[in-house]
Amino acid sequence: MKTAPDIHLNPSSPAPLPAADLRRILEEKDRLLAQQQALNAELRKHILLLEEQLRLARLRKFGARSEKLPFQGELFDEAELEVSLEEVEKELAEAEPKKPRKRHTKADGFDENLPRIQVHLELDAEEKAGARKTFFSKVKEELDIVPAQARVIEYWQEKAVFDTEDGSQQVKAAPRPAHPLGKCLASVQLLAWILVAKYADALPLYRLEGILKRHGGRISRTTMANWIIRLDDVFKPLINLLREQQLNADYLQADETRLQVLKETGKSAQSDTSVSSTS
Repeated sequence: MKTAPDIHLNPSSPAPLPAADLRRILEEKDRLLAQQQALNAELRKHILLLEEQLRLARLRKFGARSEKLPFQGELFDEAELEVSLEEVEKELAEAEPKKPRKRHTKADGFDENLPRIQVHLELDAEEKAGARKTFFSKVKEELDIVPAQARVIEYWQEKAVFDTEDGSQQVKAAPRPAHPLGKCLASVQLLAWILVAKYADALPLYRLEGILKRHGGRISRTTMANWIIRLDDVFKPLINLLREQQLNADYLQADETRLQVLKETGKSAQSDTSVSSTS
């Protein structure tokens, strides 16, 4: 009869794990692997959102705005671009971990000091028949704007006729209000509108000419250009004061913008020059 060989176990080697423990370890390993894969997918999505946000932000900030380029039609997609950027920012905010939100004012709104009008939505006589009392409650606010309106200001000057001692007559007229350009077809308000539209809203004179034409005012861009040039002498004292205030600062910051030159001594019409704006 054969006897079983003696098995000498190494006391230092670990004891084999039960099958149930091995299954739990493998299941935990699979769970951690799936969790890591999901995390990697979220990170890839987050990176794509960041890249899209960067692309849209660069397009909005540095995109070409010249209307002479072949892709001029894309300039009219500004609204779609803003919506796309807003959607990407919302998705990016949802993908980021939640943080305690600080209370802040809404980006969209209006100045509380704006004039207000009230629109009363009233019940008809049948709907409020038998009611003990009625009252109004504010349910909505809307920002409204009055579109540009063109009008003609007529100055009627009153004149008085006086008899003099020598038998002649003398006429005395009411003084006319001072105008920065003297005899000018434009009112002071129209001149201010042209300056703000051109230099603050970046609207070229040919567009202002079209806007005025739609409202019944036939003012050529050449006439408006002459008005702007003549106003240089009017604003010269103010410009000098601003320059003195600027030169009193400790330092100046300059932003040189390249502009095409049409008429400048020693340069072709296709060349450009730098225009420095300091602040």
